[in-house]
Amino acid sequence: MAGSRTGRPPVQRATGRPPVVRAPRENPVRRLYTRARKAWDRPLTAYYVILGGSLLITVLGLVMVYSASQITALQLSLPGSYFFRKQFLAAAIGGALLLVASRMPVKLHRALAYPMLAGSVFLMVLVQVPGIGVAINGNQNWISLGGSFQIQPSEFGKLALVLWGADLIARKEDKRLLTQWKHMLVPLVPVAFMLLGLIMLGGDMGTAIILTAILFGLLWLAGAPTRLFVGVLSIAGALGVILIKTSPNRMARFSCIGATEPGTGATSCWQAVHGIYALASGGLFGSGLGASVEKWGQLPEAHTDFIFAVTGEELGLAGTLSVLALFAALGYAGIRVAGRTEDPFVRYAAGGVTTWITAQAVINIGAVLGLLPIAGVPLPLFSYGGSALLPTMFAIGLLIAFARDEPAARAALAMRQPRFGRKRAAVRGSAGAAGPRRWNTMRRRAAARSSGER
Repeated sequence: MAGSRTGRPPVQRATGRPPVVRAPRENPVRRLYTRARKAWDRPLTAYYVILGGSLLITVLGLVMVYSASQITALQLSLPGSYFFRKQFLAAAIGGALLLVASRMPVKLHRALAYPMLAGSVFLMVLVQVPGIGVAINGNQNWISLGGSFQIQPSEFGKLALVLWGADLIARKEDKRLLTQWKHMLVPLVPVAFMLLGLIMLGGDMGTAIILTAILFGLLWLAGAPTRLFVGVLSIAGALGVILIKTSPNRMARFSCIGATEPGTGATSCWQAVHGIYALASGGLFGSGLGASVEKWGQLPEAHTDFIFAVTGEELGLAGTLSVLALFAALGYAGIRVAGRTEDPFVRYAAGGVTTWITAQAVINIGAVLGLLPIAGVPLPLFSYGGSALLPTMFAIGLLIAFARDEPAARAALAMRQPRFGRKRAAVRGSAGAAGPRRWNTMRRRAAARSSGER
């Protein structure tokens, strides 16, 4: 053919390639969100978040207690590590309580509800007995254990109300009695008001607010009607207004919301304003661990109620946001445990503990930021105080036990635990099977050499 030396027809070349269809690229933010959601939906995520988050908060709290309490200890002619050592001892005991609570079955937790409530009421009554109760900062809510050790029974009253209230509502739900308003309120509300009365006899308004939040959390989880919920809230609000109006100290705390000047005399907002000063001087990354200026006598209660302010001054915005993120993760994990369980007691107890820790953290941090009145409540797992740390760590152990008891989590743990044992057994079995085979081969080779075979 023309144009071909070999006589073969020329090869027809393609004039154009077909277009390659490429898949559209996924948005990196959406991909990250999808991965995070898949990771969060895993059965053991809540378990790890509660355990890891609570331990991180406790360890960071120990560090900040040591940093914030050194000057206070030296001013009291005590060793600089005095408050840290007491807090570390309380954390060690609380860790043991957390471990015990996380391994206890749900039935045993329910069995502890009534004894714990009775013991808390008994100790709260003892607080009001002259010679037994001890007053600190104007509030008589303490019992001396000898030496420098004291206990605050109202902190254990929070845990008692959670366990007892959850058990009571779960029993009534099993009997289908929660549709009647009197069974919804009695005896939960009267017992809660009795605890509130014993606490208010000592003048501790902050702990009473936390106890009220737990009560409302239990009623909300039980499905209380809006009218009933609003009625109880109105009664509690009216009592709160009366208690605040009749106390000049409490009225002064309300007047310090948003204050920018310390003031003098009865209208002094020294603590609130210097807490804002500490946060403002921290900047993005803080002045450095141990380099706080406000803790040198300017900021009262720097290692207890206002430890968050010292954290902001030394660790900056990054440190405070980290603490907030840990509390948010802990609260969200508690909500997940309460929402995924099929056991009514677990749902109410997990919701009560989550309400307790979240409400207390919000009230403490809100007071430090100047958004709420100073209630005198510690930051959970973070502030100095063994009486607050012990029941809180036991409550965290409850959440861990409930997170482990989820059906999907239980199945995941059951599959994960024997895996290592099966692997080791398989290794042992293969070694045991290969051992005699290898020994027999060596024997045959030795016999062949002795007989002259090559």
